Amino acid sequence: MADADVRAARPADAEEIARIQLVTWRTAYAAILPEDVLAGLDAGATADQWRATIARGPATVFVATEGEWTVGFGAAGPAPAPESASADGSPPPDAATVALIATLLVEPRWGRRGHGGRLLAAAADAMRAAGSTRGICWVPEADTASLAFYRRAGWAPDGTVRTLDAGGQALREVRLTGTLDIALV
Repeated sequence: MADADVRAARPADAEEIARIQLVTWRTAYAAILPEDVLAGLDAGATADQWRATIARGPATVFVATEGEWTVGFGAAGPAPAPESASADGSPPPDAATVALIATLLVEPRWGRRGHGGRLLAAAADAMRAAGSTRGICWVPEADTASLAFYRRAGWAPDGTVRTLDAGGQALREVRLTGTLDIALV
């Protein structure tokens, strides 16, 4: 394998991040999201959103590279109160120090090469350095690959679920939580 690394994203990475997001969603989520939702994803608008996030936050965006190629990305930041709240809406005791892994995607053709683990570890390191004590993420219940990935990292469902409207179709997500001391094995 060529040199693999993770670095902070730059605004110039936005188009490649958007491309990876669209390719990955259209491949990995074809059975989870409605076809018209996936077909309606706009690369330009997605790139503009990532460019704004990279420039102004609130999340920190990372890219995974292998040699000259950008192969994945992730975004993490302080968890907004609704993201970390209990099912009844009450905040957890550690709400001020919970980090949210908002997204973590590796283009399918680059999968199973450690990029996801390196992205998660980099995001966790940055969040821990910013004062976070644990992390959370939301994963579609039907996304067994991502659920297995987070479980291998030591994260587990915390019993909270939500249902989103995905183009008129219900999308059920489970919340996972875990340590920010990620051990890559």
